[in-house]
Amino acid sequence: MLNVKLVQGPPTEIQHFTDDDLARRLTDHDVEVVREIFNTPLTGSYNWDYETANAKIRRLYELGKRFNWNVEMDIDWDQPAPPPTTLADDQPEGWCDHPKWKLLTEDQKRDFIRRSDAQLFSQFLHGEQGALMVASQLVCCAPTHDAKLYAASQTFDEARHVEVFHRYLMERCRVIYPINPNLKFLLDKVLTDPRWDLKFIGMQILIEGLALAAFQMIHAMTPDPLLKDIVGLVMRDEGRHVAFGVNYLEDWIRALPAEEIEERAQFAYEACVVMRNRLVSTNVAQEFGFTEDEALEINAASQGGKAFRNFLFERMIPNLKRVGLLTEKIRPKFEELGVLHFEDLKHDGQIDWSVLEAPLATGRGDLRLAAE
Repeated sequence: MLNVKLVQGPPTEIQHFTDDDLARRLTDHDVEVVREIFNTPLTGSYNWDYETANAKIRRLYELGKRFNWNVEMDIDWDQPAPPPTTLADDQPEGWCDHPKWKLLTEDQKRDFIRRSDAQLFSQFLHGEQGALMVASQLVCCAPTHDAKLYAASQTFDEARHVEVFHRYLMERCRVIYPINPNLKFLLDKVLTDPRWDLKFIGMQILIEGLALAAFQMIHAMTPDPLLKDIVGLVMRDEGRHVAFGVNYLEDWIRALPAEEIEERAQFAYEACVVMRNRLVSTNVAQEFGFTEDEALEINAASQGGKAFRNFLFERMIPNLKRVGLLTEKIRPKFEELGVLHFEDLKHDGQIDWSVLEAPLATGRGDLRLAAE
């Protein structure tokens, strides 16, 4: 039975999953659909010229078809979870020196680490749902045939990402945290803006760039082979998405009137400020007795937090420069953020085709693709 519940904002409660919940996952059972309605003045367009006009975009589209991995077939979900870490050797940097951390029991500390991971992966899940909806909008409003085809393939990519992170959270973490309000703000802005190119900027350059930075760190550091496989596959898709955005936008942005370029540059800057300073979830810390201010302060000062911000802007700033959004008017604002020294690094418009065309990195995926 399907029950529909309309809400005015995203749920704030934490979802927990038991063995019974997992057993019912693929069976018919009562489901409550929680819907939050938004409206967008989307202007769609037909394109009556079906010829290929951009060889790079068509090549990315072909790669999307070739590496269209399956969550059920190409990931080994039976891989065992890594053994619990020894807290004496793996205390969470930044937190372990705080007096409140020292008051927690060993079990509470392990639970803190487990829940912190679940909180992060939950933001991936919610962000991928936003990306799914934005990509579907781009199919309608992108102005060229090549872009519509690519946006359609990206929509299916994002559907897989929602599926894979939801399953990982249910089976490995057994808990899903609500969306970070600042991430929700960014998604709402991109989804409800009527300008198709701002949707490209917001999703393909900014939000996908944020995701790639996070996935790079996780892929390098996680001891969980299942998570490493998942993130590796998702990164392959996201790399194509960002390359699509940079290559498609660079000519379009430069052809706009100066005032419209400045509007888009200001939007990109404001989004970067949100991603740099406010995309920090504090739910878990507050569950364990820390205040929101304490959690934000610890994250800002931690080496991990600083490393992530560097990863983020190493990708973001060269891409913004490439598409023409590091304008002379906006540059001083990025200078205040201390990130302009990244501007001459490699941008994602310089596609490394050997990386994107390499075989998928999971055992099941390799076998299936080899058979094809």
